[in-house]
Order: sequence, then C-alpha cells, then structure tokens
Amino acid sequence: MTAVPAPAAPAPLVPEYARTRIPTAAGLAGAAAGALTLLGLGWTFWHGLRQPHLAAAFAALIVAGELAASRTGERHTAPLATAGALAYALLGECAGTPAAHGVPQIVAVVSTATLAGAVPRVARVRGPFVADQLTRRVLATAFAATCFQPLFTTGALGRLTGGSGPAYALCLVLVLALTALCDAVLGAALARSRNGWPFVPLLRDELRALRGIGSAMVATGAVMALAVAVAGAWALPVFSLPLLLTQLQFRRYAAVRRTYRQTIASLARATEIAGYTPAGHARRVAALSRAVGRELGLAEAELDVLEQAALMHDIGQLSLVDPVPEGATQPLAATDRRRIALLGSAVVRRTGVGTAVARIVERQADPYRDQPLAARIVRAANDYDDLAAGSRLLRPLHALERLRLDTASTYDPRVVGALHGVVTRVAGGPADGAGRAVDRGTDR
Repeated sequence: MTAVPAPAAPAPLVPEYARTRIPTAAGLAGAAAGALTLLGLGWTFWHGLRQPHLAAAFAALIVAGELAASRTGERHTAPLATAGALAYALLGECAGTPAAHGVPQIVAVVSTATLAGAVPRVARVRGPFVADQLTRRVLATAFAATCFQPLFTTGALGRLTGGSGPAYALCLVLVLALTALCDAVLGAALARSRNGWPFVPLLRDELRALRGIGSAMVATGAVMALAVAVAGAWALPVFSLPLLLTQLQFRRYAAVRRTYRQTIASLARATEIAGYTPAGHARRVAALSRAVGRELGLAEAELDVLEQAALMHDIGQLSLVDPVPEGATQPLAATDRRRIALLGSAVVRRTGVGTAVARIVERQADPYRDQPLAARIVRAANDYDDLAAGSRLLRPLHALERLRLDTASTYDPRVVGALHGVVTRVAGGPADGAGRAVDRGTDR
C-alpha cells in the first residue's frame, strides 16, 4: 500500500486575492517611521545618549521581547517588546531621579532595539507583516512619548496630578489607551492599504484584539513605568515576567490553532487524494470564500469558521458510490447537491471540527434566501471555481456572468458582487487572467 505523504502546512490564503493597489498608507506610515528614526538618531548622536544605563536596560528588554516573538503572523506577536517601548516612552523618573531622555532619544532607542531584535523574525516571516508591525511600534512609541514627556518635563502633569498617586497612574493609563486606539486605526489603515479590505471590519478586529493581549500590554507598560520610577531599572525583569508568561501561553494557543488548521486541511485533501475533486479545489474555494467574506465585512472569527467550512464543503462526496465528473457539483440537480451537503455535514460532525462548520456545510445546497451568509458565500465560491478555475468550463468573466444571471433564484446578489470585485481585483482589472492567477496562486 503506497503511503500518502502528509500535507504541508497550508499557506495563508487571503493574500493570493489581495494584490490590489499601491500601498499608499503603508508607504506613508513607513516613511514617517523612517523619518522619525533618522531624526531621533541624529538628535541623540548630536546631544549624546542621556542616562545610558537606563537606555541600555530598556533596549535589552525590547530586544529580548523581539527575540521571544511569535513565529505566526498574528497581531501583537511581540507584546513584551511593545510594553517595554511604551514604558520607556512614559518614564518620568528612575528611582526618584528625573529621567533626562527626551522624545528623540526615546524614538532612537526603541527603533534601534526593535530593528536589532527583529532581524531573526524578518528572516522567518515573509511579506510586509513584520515591516508593518515595526512601523506601528515606532509611531505608537513616538505618539505616547509626545503626549507624555512635554507634560512631565514642564511640570504641567505634576501640577495636575500631584506628581504621584492614583491620578498620576490614571494619566498614564489614559495616554496608553489613546495610543492603543490610534495604533488600532493605523493597523486597520495599513491592512486596508496593502490588501484593499474594507476598513471598518479591520478596525473592529483591531479593537477586539485590544481586549486580549492588547490590554495586557497597556497595563504592563503603565506598571513598568511606575515601578521603574520607584525602584529603578531592576524592576524591569520582575514586572515583565507576567507578560512573558502570557506570551508563552498565546504561543501555545497559536500552535494548537495551526495544528487544528492542518488537520482540517488534511481532511479536505481526502477528496483530492481519492480522485473525487480536482487538485487544489478546496483551497481555492476556501481562499475565495475568505476573501469574499472579508469584502462583506465579516469579523475575523467568522472568517475562520467560513474558511474551515469552505475547506470541508466537498467532504460529502466521499460517501458517493460513483464520483461526480471532475468533482464539479455546480451542474448537479438540487436533490443531489442536497444529499452531498447532508453527507458532508454528517462527516464534519463526526470529526469534531465544530457545529458551526457543520451547519454551513449542511446548508450550502439550500435556496439562498434560507441560507446563512457563510453558506451563500461557500456556494458561490464553489460554483465559480467549478465553472472557471477548476473544471475550466468557462472563462472567469463568463463564469461570473453565469452566477449573476442566477441571482434571482440561486445566488445572493451581494455575494456575487463581492466575488466579482475580489476576482477582478487580483489582476488589477476585469481581465480573464484573474481566474488563472487565482488558480496558480493557491496551488503553490
């Protein structure tokens, strides 16, 4: 019996549909971060490094946080480094002695330490994700330092809060909260610029992320700044330990998610290995479904469920005695499609993937007015791939036109419109090469 090789970890699906436009916001943000870094380095070189032992302590913390960063492309992959940078930006005193560093030195130290620590991560993670994270770090630190340091050095903050106590701590938290909100807006703008995804859902996902590790970073940054003001730089390793342990738990959770996704991808490949569906069909449908879902404003958690259902949407064909020609379910009668959907739902429930995924697989053959939005998306993406990318019965624009002609009874017009936007945007315009580009991209 010939052994079937284990599938490799699936590549990120959405970027294959996201090469859309010149990244204007990303370019401007990167230029601003670079300019601030150069100004900070020039100012520090000209005036000298003030309190070098303190700068070295925070730089070491940021480098350590970057080296311990997650290998995944998720938000807040280096929370310890971010918390250390924010703490340095909000540091007014060190063991009772006023801190002599200013905004330019803060930017210079944070930028240099971030770049030094991020070298291994840049080598591990491809694409613009790391560059955007570093840009956000520099701009967020500069924003927090600009809000806090002038108030502290002029004494305005001391007169307002008494220089210590709950009012002072509350001021730090307010500055960090405002910084986090501005960083969330910047993150959504960068993703919108690079990928062309809708801004509002991206901003909503960024704000939701603040409730998790984001709030821990804000709290740790404030606590570090207050602790160093009282106990000196020796407080840094003590108060960074809880966030480091939290980061390790997030890395374990990310590893579990990767294993879970690889399991689903392996199950999805069963129909290809058995010869029921064309190679790459499930991955193409999953990529299209996730891209269309993002176009329609679904949240990140909803997109994950949608992608899993799209990967498993044809699993019911394994129960058929006679395979469907070329695995294309689009030409089948409604009763046959319904039977395959029910069989697939039963298989998904037995695998323990999740009831939400099973419901989407089960409902993909229903009339679209009775379907949840995720099932409408999976059906449209599957039928488009059957017509264009998979069986190559039609050219991409003709396949889209076929779907549009059936919007009165079979497909949701909103979903077809979003699908048209996603497919045509891949090639930068409505060209027939869009479908072929999608096919090549997902089969790599």
